[in-house]
Amino acid sequence: MKLPSMIYGDDIRKGRQVQFGGLNHNLGAGDGELWDMENLTSDYYPLLATRQKRRLYRTITKPNGIFSWDALAWVDGTKFYYDGIERGTVTNGKKTFTALGVYIIILPDKKYYNTATGDFGSLESAWSGSRITFTNGRLYDEDAEANCIEVTNISWSNYFRVGDAVTISGCTTHPENNKTPIIREISGNKLYFYEHTFKLSGSEGDTPYTEIGTMSIKRAVPDLKYICENENRLWGCDDNTIYASKLGDIFNWNVFDGLQTDSYAVDTGSAGKFTACVSYLGYPVFFKEDRIYKVYGSMPSNYEVMGSATLGVAAGSDRSIAIAGEILFYLSTAGFMAYSGGIPQPIGRAFGLTRQRNAVGGSDGLKYYVSFQDENDATRFCVYDAQMGLWHIEDATAAVGFCRYNGNTYVLEESGGIFLTGTILGSAGTEEADFSWTAEFGDYTELGKSADLGPNKKGVSKIQIRLELEEGATATVYLQFDSTGDWIQCGQAMQEGAKRSYYLPIVPRRGDHYRMKITGTGGCRIYSLVREYYNGSELKSLQGRN
Repeated sequence: MKLPSMIYGDDIRKGRQVQFGGLNHNLGAGDGELWDMENLTSDYYPLLATRQKRRLYRTITKPNGIFSWDALAWVDGTKFYYDGIERGTVTNGKKTFTALGVYIIILPDKKYYNTATGDFGSLESAWSGSRITFTNGRLYDEDAEANCIEVTNISWSNYFRVGDAVTISGCTTHPENNKTPIIREISGNKLYFYEHTFKLSGSEGDTPYTEIGTMSIKRAVPDLKYICENENRLWGCDDNTIYASKLGDIFNWNVFDGLQTDSYAVDTGSAGKFTACVSYLGYPVFFKEDRIYKVYGSMPSNYEVMGSATLGVAAGSDRSIAIAGEILFYLSTAGFMAYSGGIPQPIGRAFGLTRQRNAVGGSDGLKYYVSFQDENDATRFCVYDAQMGLWHIEDATAAVGFCRYNGNTYVLEESGGIFLTGTILGSAGTEEADFSWTAEFGDYTELGKSADLGPNKKGVSKIQIRLELEEGATATVYLQFDSTGDWIQCGQAMQEGAKRSYYLPIVPRRGDHYRMKITGTGGCRIYSLVREYYNGSELKSLQGRN
């Protein structure tokens, strides 16, 4: 016959935790929520688990940027590498990349690399000299008037292509010839344009003449700060103006022929500077700190820029933009935001009153990885799980850039390492050694376990933890009472072994609240955590007593 269980006479109770969420660095964090952490992950949610080990792909000397297309590309100092081979020279500084077709574009250098031919060069091209002859010429096998530029001892095909819009400057005899026409044909040392493009001399305006002075002909690209690709065009912006290249042409940004393939430019007219741009949901999207602009339309004649006064990307955090779970994430002046094309929503409450800046972000498709500095200049490398809505802190890695290649997420860090993170496919690179990890929980007040218990004194008499430690791993549990700063170890360090429970007796102490911290080295997964505690009174402790 089954007898009823005896009720504890000393009011001993049990609190059980089998679901472990993410970071909640707020004073109002509930019992057992994670106040701080290191090297934890949501991969095994609802378990509390350590992250996967990273793999070091290679180390470079001066990390200035990373990108992926058909292969990995990066900039080491002044050297541009593609597929592990040096392909060209750039200036020494942080780089911004995008790609269109076979071309990789590198800013602010205005350089390109052709992945099909291996050509490396400049988006711009220029000629300068002291003599230019403006004359009559030909066009489409017919004689034409006032449409030709001629310079001796030059082959224009080494500088320009048919269809290029070139800016002519330095003309003084006829200043009206300082313009940006489009090259229609090239023949040796002659450039042909549409008829009557230029002003010639003579009473009839048809007499060839030679300009003498300091002159130049240039195919120019705007001084873009941010750039992206959308619908077979490059889109970019400087501080105030949005630009689009000619359709399918990375070299031309000043072609205005009245065709649907034309370039495009518009000034939004609002205060503030642009801080970032990205292609999202089929539209080019541009950000200021307090505005978001989306460009609608399919061709220059029907392009329409629509803006909304809402939190955009914070200055200095243009590299924080990344798409995870089909949601666009970035850092604003008010914290991290999630943008789905409408009004961005804040997702940074887990960091409490901590403010972030200079963020660099990436994605593995479902998680948002971001490195940033806080107000004390400390660096944090964190991960936001777009499916679970949870933040986890990994370590203090300072990232320069992220990219996604062959199903893996690559991170370029300030120290020069290029490593793979998250769930890694294959065995590329060298696996990192066992790392240390920490899980510090918020205050336990046991509020809600009993209507009268929360504000009262309480004591902890036993911790029971069920976990699994990988080979060579260890874990240790600590308690702190009433925020004294003193951590008391509970039992002995737990060693590697099969999945099992550990009973950790402690000397009972009485207090208003307590905290728990679990530290370790190596892989660990915690399945449950049971606290055995007893009720005290609402009276204050006497001096010298707990």
